[in-house]
Amino acid sequence: MASHRRPKQPGRTRATVLTATAAAAVALSANSAVADPEPTKRSVKAKVDKLREDAAAATEKYNGAKEKADKLQKDVDRLQDSVARGQGELNDLRNGLGSMATAQYRSGGIDPSMQLLLSADPDDYLSRASTLDQLSLKQLGSLKKIQGKQRQLEQQRDAAADKLKDLAKTRKELGDHKKKVQGKLAEAQKLLNKLTAEERAEMRAEEERASRAAGERVEMGNEGTASGRAASAYEAAKTRVGMPYAWGAEGPNSFDCSGLTSWAYRQAGISIPRTSQAQANAGMRINSMSDLKVGDLVILRTDLGHVGFYAGNGQMLHAPKPGAQVRYESIARSGMPFMWGVRI
Repeated sequence: MASHRRPKQPGRTRATVLTATAAAAVALSANSAVADPEPTKRSVKAKVDKLREDAAAATEKYNGAKEKADKLQKDVDRLQDSVARGQGELNDLRNGLGSMATAQYRSGGIDPSMQLLLSADPDDYLSRASTLDQLSLKQLGSLKKIQGKQRQLEQQRDAAADKLKDLAKTRKELGDHKKKVQGKLAEAQKLLNKLTAEERAEMRAEEERASRAAGERVEMGNEGTASGRAASAYEAAKTRVGMPYAWGAEGPNSFDCSGLTSWAYRQAGISIPRTSQAQANAGMRINSMSDLKVGDLVILRTDLGHVGFYAGNGQMLHAPKPGAQVRYESIARSGMPFMWGVRI
């Protein structure tokens, strides 16, 4: 006879265990899906390199704002000095006019006809009358000079006020660019801090090896030199190989990219603009890398944010980025697109 007993239900304890196990499995799966993987040395290096390159490009914008601020400050100083000198000249003119007015008053506030009647010597009166006429002409001339000087001072004061407004705006831009540079570098350091001390040491050693290898003399190929002055500037830059990159620095013992090129040209007795963006338009443009000559400037990045010297054989001599040194490097391997060359 078939049994009609109901199937045995699982115990409450067993069900609870199964439910808890399932929940734990789901939680573990969810956590593994959202947890950040441990950063590898390679991935950190790639991100740090990118941040440092961005910091180097931001440095060029900082340099541009600093150059503008320095120029504005000189303009303001010159205008304020001119206003101070002009105010002194105006005061002298006013004092002179006052002295003439006093002398005229003392010489006679009497009607000319009465002066003639009272004068014992008509010739003396005529002489005095002539002097009074001359004083009046001097007064008129002084008044015109005073009016002209006042207008000039007002224009100079207005110009100085406008320059001061521009200066305040530029200094704010300068501060913003500085914060951006420092922010990029701080972010890079934060990433580096996620690595172990051993991994950081390995990365430093790799960078030092790269700098030493890149610092060696490159094969220049068959390219000629751009010009005598470009050759002189390039020779000066070669003496800085191994010097550290420092943002905003223009030598002689540390450099950013445009700091190196502008410093080198100064050693050749030539002044070129301070920033890579301005240097990109400082001479004859060379559109093809095949037409470059040693000593030409090499402009990289779509924002024209990097510059170096062409060293021949597809190489450049440059100050690459924070954490690196002045060195030779393949343009193609720099990771920055070639825009054009500039022949000074």
